Amino acid sequence: MLSAACWCAVFRGRFSLSAHNFVLQSGHFDPLKPIGILSMVTRDSVNDYLVRGALADVDPDVADLIRHETARQAHYLIMVPSESTVPEAVREALSAPFHNIYAEGYPLESTRALDEAAILDYPARLSEYRRLANERYYKGAEYADIVEALGRRRAAEVFAANGYTPSQLYVNVQPLSGAPANNAVYTALLAVGDTVMGMDLIQGGHLTHGSPVNRSGKFYNIVSYGINADGDIDYDQMHRLAQEHQPKMIIGGYSSFPYQADWAKYREIADSVGAYLLADIAHVAGLVAGGAYPNPVGIADVVTFTTHKTLNGPRGAIIITHRKDLSAKIDRGVFPGEQGGPHVNQMTALCVALKIAKTERFSQLQHQTVTNAGRLADKLAARGLKIAYGGTNTHLLNVDLTAIKGADGTSLSGEMAASLLDLAGVVANRQTIPGDTSPLRPNGLRLGTPWITQRGFGAAQIDALADIIADLLLAAHPYSLHGRRRPIMKAKVPFDVLHDCRARVRDLALSVGIDTPVEADGYPHFHYLSADADDSPQALIIGGDKADIFLHYALTCDVLGLPAGESTPTALHKPDGERIAFGTLTHLASGQYRLELNANGHYAAMWLRSLSDAYVLIDPDDPAARLPGPVTVTVADEATQQAVDESAAYMPSKPYFIGHKALLKAATLPHFAWKAPQTDAPLTTPLHALHQRIGAKMVPFAGYDMPVWYSSVMDEHLAVRNHAGIFDVAHMGVFDFTGAGAAEFLDNVTTNDVHGLAVGSSHYTYFLDVDGVPLDDLMIYRLADDRFMAVVNASNNDKNWAWLTAVKRGEVCIDPAHPAHVLRDDFTMRDLRLPSAGDERRVNIALQGPQSRDILLKMAATDADKAAISALMWAGVVHVTLDDYDLIISRTGYTGERVAYEIFVHPERAADLFERFIALDAIPCGLASRDSLRTEAGLPLYGHELAGDLLLDPADAGFASYVKLWKPFFVGKSAHVQRNIQRDAVVIRFRLENKRGRPPHQGDPLVDDKGRVVGIVTSCSIDSEGYQLGQAYVKTGYAKEGVSLGVFAGAERIKALDVAEASMGKKITTPERVSVLSRFPRRRR
Repeated sequence: MLSAACWCAVFRGRFSLSAHNFVLQSGHFDPLKPIGILSMVTRDSVNDYLVRGALADVDPDVADLIRHETARQAHYLIMVPSESTVPEAVREALSAPFHNIYAEGYPLESTRALDEAAILDYPARLSEYRRLANERYYKGAEYADIVEALGRRRAAEVFAANGYTPSQLYVNVQPLSGAPANNAVYTALLAVGDTVMGMDLIQGGHLTHGSPVNRSGKFYNIVSYGINADGDIDYDQMHRLAQEHQPKMIIGGYSSFPYQADWAKYREIADSVGAYLLADIAHVAGLVAGGAYPNPVGIADVVTFTTHKTLNGPRGAIIITHRKDLSAKIDRGVFPGEQGGPHVNQMTALCVALKIAKTERFSQLQHQTVTNAGRLADKLAARGLKIAYGGTNTHLLNVDLTAIKGADGTSLSGEMAASLLDLAGVVANRQTIPGDTSPLRPNGLRLGTPWITQRGFGAAQIDALADIIADLLLAAHPYSLHGRRRPIMKAKVPFDVLHDCRARVRDLALSVGIDTPVEADGYPHFHYLSADADDSPQALIIGGDKADIFLHYALTCDVLGLPAGESTPTALHKPDGERIAFGTLTHLASGQYRLELNANGHYAAMWLRSLSDAYVLIDPDDPAARLPGPVTVTVADEATQQAVDESAAYMPSKPYFIGHKALLKAATLPHFAWKAPQTDAPLTTPLHALHQRIGAKMVPFAGYDMPVWYSSVMDEHLAVRNHAGIFDVAHMGVFDFTGAGAAEFLDNVTTNDVHGLAVGSSHYTYFLDVDGVPLDDLMIYRLADDRFMAVVNASNNDKNWAWLTAVKRGEVCIDPAHPAHVLRDDFTMRDLRLPSAGDERRVNIALQGPQSRDILLKMAATDADKAAISALMWAGVVHVTLDDYDLIISRTGYTGERVAYEIFVHPERAADLFERFIALDAIPCGLASRDSLRTEAGLPLYGHELAGDLLLDPADAGFASYVKLWKPFFVGKSAHVQRNIQRDAVVIRFRLENKRGRPPHQGDPLVDDKGRVVGIVTSCSIDSEGYQLGQAYVKTGYAKEGVSLGVFAGAERIKALDVAEASMGKKITTPERVSVLSRFPRRRR
């Protein structure tokens, strides 16, 4: 290892190094003379452990990774305001051997007053160090002392202002980044719980200025200020808040507000309450250094900033104060308060960056950065984009995206705008803007000009870039998908627009400067649609776990029915039906296909790659539609140009492929019609005799004679909530789907993502009819790659079986817009409750409640089966043997309990198993408590919160997230989407305020304070506290938690009364008061 002195000599240009080990050039050593020039030679005889060799030799993978990132920075236009490109000299210094050492502590305090020449006076500094050094916890830090002292001095020289000289400033260059620097100031000046004022994060502030998710917001009492109606900092509001809350510290500075700060006003407000003023200029430090932004040094008590944003230095931060009384506190706040040893190599690189910052060229850069930002804002506004805050006079601007709306009214989100631009090669970030309600859902886009200005952007380049950004964003089609808590905002753009913008960005990026030239690889790293590409044949390899279903939707042939090793003719189309090419698809192996195209191979490759990315429109009428993925699309070689039977390239009855709407027409199929058969005697489950023997109260339900309770509804309800209850649900239908086409069939007839369902998992989903009305809700369990089990409601069992059979046979319409489409019949379907299923027959028993797992584990089983039960996550499913029962067990249920199981057993052993659970302390429960439990949990019941007289669908019921609108096709999708646009009411939970109030029933009306009917009861039962708790379909304006409404309980029994004829003592029915609850109960901890 070279000594630090030798490295210093290297950096000062005294000599160069060329090999590995070194020896003295001369043959003798004179201690009174310089050591002289050293030369490196290889010593094969030395047995050391030094790792020699270039990075590409030692770790070619990381070398490649660095090359790819370097190429990305060259080919993309990076517009994140907090990013910049670091000069080559700074990068060189950052890799110096200073990286190898620790230097906890600080240089001598006396070095603060030294100028640069004195700091670099090696005889003076080194002799001083040897005699006086005691500030560091590690020795061997003599050159680290010089580096840090040099960094402190250069920072003071760059930022000295407002009457203070560099020697009057106290600088700390050790913070590892901006957040540690700010936290060190908190530690130095405040006590936990002190009041701090900072700018509201949503309106442009920073995490460390008091965000509740940051430790500044957790440990301190934060009061936030914001902007006024004119889009400027509201200094009047700031003054009022300061007077009211008397903060200990006020923070000035922000991360996205685009205008300069008035430091004098900040100072005035801080002085009015005796507060410290912290100026955080992290984003604008380079502008301050270059004279393009007001300098707070000498005005604010403390100034902090990062060194890697507009200052163009290494990652790190600086703290400056002009107050001697704060200097030591701040140093202790950094070390040992906030961090341990500083990164000496970072301070070394910082010295270089600060030297550059003193140059005239650097000042010109900063002023041009501001000019470019202003011009970009003006050009985007001229193209019709709204600029938040009205403009900018700094290095950044914000675009308000709320005016860009899709067909469903969804605005373009900041996340989607940034994602679309990134695909085109423009790197930006989402940003909250005034009016946003959460930093997690920003409606703005933040754009900065530091990096592109460094690369040489001027007026012409800014204008071209503005057009690219506007062309892409204004072409976006925003839309919303159903989310569990709130809509998920997405967006897509036309393929040709995206790739036109991508090519223009590439050309613009390559037309300006770059100091990191490297070789860039093609796909998957960089790939562009070439305007002059020929229409030659091409062979492509498409691979990935979802390659089969991806190609099934992208191509016209039957991909899922293509055996491995075989080929089929096919075609590839654009969304408007225009054919891209004919071709031959060969199934090479699982997840691997070869597509030979007779023309337009380059265009086809780019189209398929974009389909995998899922940001291009595949149906202008359905922007949510996307293909499963991702997949890889690589060029193999030229196609063999075999003749393609074009007539055989299409599967006429295929329900979906891209472009199908414009192409295929055929005879129509009838709509499914169902008429329930009339039955006289109720059916029974295999447990019927047991229920009678143990004293259950039996009632007719869904055509079955079923237990409604054993003891009481309340006892059984609480048994499930506090212990474990066992339910007979053997009346429910259990269907089996087995075969290569089972997944595709179920994915097309249900709303959830069957292809994405892992083996050993289950999900909740729906059958919809072609009008979007639920035929049923159900659970699907994936038992193997090609085997599924579905559980349906007993009342719908026969209807579901008839419908599925008719769809399987291609006898009924599944898409009114294309009524000839049918599904593939490449699987078998069985009713597992019937004797024909033999040993694989199954019926369902539900074990629900917090002690359920313990009960299962009391049964005899192998260690592996017990481990499987213990490890079973929610919605998981396993096949185990407990005692001697062959069981399929899923961790699911219909009670709202998270420890809950549905157990599928052979019907001949169901009664024995039920009794076994009772013997293990499970409480037998009837349908009444099952209904009260599911109602309390906010779960829907078919005929009540689903379908029924109100024709309610999953979104009405609050379960829209189980309808995957991104699927290109499922039965009832189009109708469901239309119903969604028109929806003005939803299902809510409510509770009677009077514990003794009359129970409401399905169909009872809910009224507001003016007597207007605003909802209809769908279900009601008792809750865990003995109140009547129900669900109702109400107008959306009344669906908020805490709203008070009235319900006319037992409305069908209320007699009409002419109020004019009412007399004294006459009884008039008044509504019971109810309170709207949260849609679902908060989960118990």
